[in-house]
Amino acid sequence: MMQTLRLKVDAADLGSPPSRAAIEQAAAVIKAGGTVAFPTETVYGLGANALDAAAVAKIFAAKQRPGWDPLIVHLASRSMLSVITRQMPENAAKLMDAFWPGPLTLLLPRSLAVPDVVTAKRPLVGVRIPRHPVAHALLLAAGVPVAAPSANLFGRTSPTFASHVAEDLEGRIDVILDSGETTHGLESTVIDPTAVPPVIYRPGIITLEQIRTICPDAIAFDEKRHNAGEVPKSLPSPGVGIRHYAPRARLILVESGPDQPQRFAAEVTAATRSGENPGLMLPETFQYSGGRSALVYRWGTWMNEEEMARMLFAGLRWLDSAGATVIICPLPEAKGIGIAMRDRLSKASRI
Repeated sequence: MMQTLRLKVDAADLGSPPSRAAIEQAAAVIKAGGTVAFPTETVYGLGANALDAAAVAKIFAAKQRPGWDPLIVHLASRSMLSVITRQMPENAAKLMDAFWPGPLTLLLPRSLAVPDVVTAKRPLVGVRIPRHPVAHALLLAAGVPVAAPSANLFGRTSPTFASHVAEDLEGRIDVILDSGETTHGLESTVIDPTAVPPVIYRPGIITLEQIRTICPDAIAFDEKRHNAGEVPKSLPSPGVGIRHYAPRARLILVESGPDQPQRFAAEVTAATRSGENPGLMLPETFQYSGGRSALVYRWGTWMNEEEMARMLFAGLRWLDSAGATVIICPLPEAKGIGIAMRDRLSKASRI
């Protein structure tokens, strides 16, 4: 095992000598072909030079990620697009104008400079410009496109704190750049603007409704029709069709509806009677009147979907670490950011 260096960065004071030194040290590791976990506004990513196939291979090795699952490339600015793409579709430019920098990934025709390992040999490469100040500073200092999936073991719950990264990847990567909690807590929305109509492969904080203000005919990817249960030669997009985001504990989801609180309570009772140690993803104001003897994670406010999204992965990890053998979670309604939360939870609950 390698020694993983932990570097602290103050996102509110990037100009301070300690923050500048940490950014420069992490950037030097990227330029030398190493791996750096760093915060974005979505989750922590595990980055390497996207133009260096050997460096990118270290991401797959550290995460134990299969080669058929493509990566997203992060850029400091749009001026770097010409390095990794060979064409700019009209819809892509419009989406960039509306949502970049930010949590939106575009699938674009890749240039010859992008190694096959980044795209799982597919012709499109996922690209985004993150908004997080630490991510932006690191990308500027590195001066290269950085391939970066979430900084966790493959299939596990995504990390929203540096401690989550260390839990999975300590001794497997070179550097963890610690800047506290991430902003949104869910991975970026992924869209293919080259398709007709444009296809949203992964829902995120930028919702279908927002995308349709730019691309009115955009549609959501239908994973069931894609035969998601089969092992693919390669996935059409990051985050599609496989078990992702999963805690160690078994995850029980309680569908939304008028009687959701009653069904939630029934699941807690059944788990307790069967000898399990239930953990509850329990939002404030959620109408649960059962006993509170179970492990409880206070999952934000039921009607505040941004807060719940930010806290989702942290809650699953906390209940895991607290010893829950089964996690019981109410599903948000299938609208707005609730669609993205439902996507992550449904993938996490697959057996």
